[in-house]
Amino acid sequence: MIKKMKLRDIAGSTEHLTCGHRLCTGCAEPVIVRQVLHAAENPVVVANATGCLEVATTIYPYTAWKVPWIHSAFENTAATISGVESAYRALKRKGKIDKKINFIAFAGDGGTYDIGLQSLSGALERGHAFLYVCLDNEAYMNTGIQRSSSTPRGSWTTTTPVGEKIVGKPEYKKDITEIIAAHGIPYVAQTAPSHWMDLMTKVKKALKVEGPTFINVSSPCPRGWRSEPEESMRLSRLAVETCYWPLYEVENGVWKINLKPKKKPIEEYLAPQKRFAHLLKPQNKHIVEDLQRRVDERWETLQWKAEVSQQRSQQKQQQQTSANPTSQ
Repeated sequence: MIKKMKLRDIAGSTEHLTCGHRLCTGCAEPVIVRQVLHAAENPVVVANATGCLEVATTIYPYTAWKVPWIHSAFENTAATISGVESAYRALKRKGKIDKKINFIAFAGDGGTYDIGLQSLSGALERGHAFLYVCLDNEAYMNTGIQRSSSTPRGSWTTTTPVGEKIVGKPEYKKDITEIIAAHGIPYVAQTAPSHWMDLMTKVKKALKVEGPTFINVSSPCPRGWRSEPEESMRLSRLAVETCYWPLYEVENGVWKINLKPKKKPIEEYLAPQKRFAHLLKPQNKHIVEDLQRRVDERWETLQWKAEVSQQRSQQKQQQQTSANPTSQ
């Protein structure tokens, strides 16, 4: 049972990511990291892929981290944290360590959806006990706002510019959360920093699991999304309220939607972001309509998965109870 969190308890707890880092004003990444680390009840070891979070929190000879922290290459964060977790298990077997330690990896969408997917998939298949947190800002922001497979259709990036030939990125955003869920690991979730209670509850759940877990977090980026810094948390909330970024979890194969908002039109999410400004012109109305259609379809599919998987779970429990009446 996860104990309900109170803001006064969080405010009084130790900060594991200090102020003074050099992440951009309005960047959601430090907010997310602080929420994740505040939710951890045990000592943690962090692995951090190359990216905005890594370069801006560890400008040599300084660091903003107050926990053991390892910088790995862009593509191998999951391999790094699985190696550390394996060493920990070996030390426990030898009786050289007896305390509970949690292992957390942070990486952006480029290091997760794309270049790091092979490393992550392998670590999940091997069953290492760690939490992998994807900070999804929907492009390669650290190296100049290039498109990734997380970048949504129609979005402006430096490698999908808006012009006569193309109108932003022509392909759809990859659904990495569903891809990870297909690995059959114990816990997978999607959340957003605007919904701090949801995010921190999911982190607590994930860190209690004996096995690999994954949480995908929407991470607004003012620089890449071409939005105002003070708009980041509002954009995070709009992503949820438009069902562009639904809050859900997959626990032992059972899908559960954590929030069913009164759905807002996708335009409300697109409008504050200048990376989508061209889509609001009359000649590009069809792209917005297509994005809305895709959001609607995916939301309907998610609801269907939640309903069916919960029904199957209940049926399985009833069958087990019927087979073992003495357990009642």
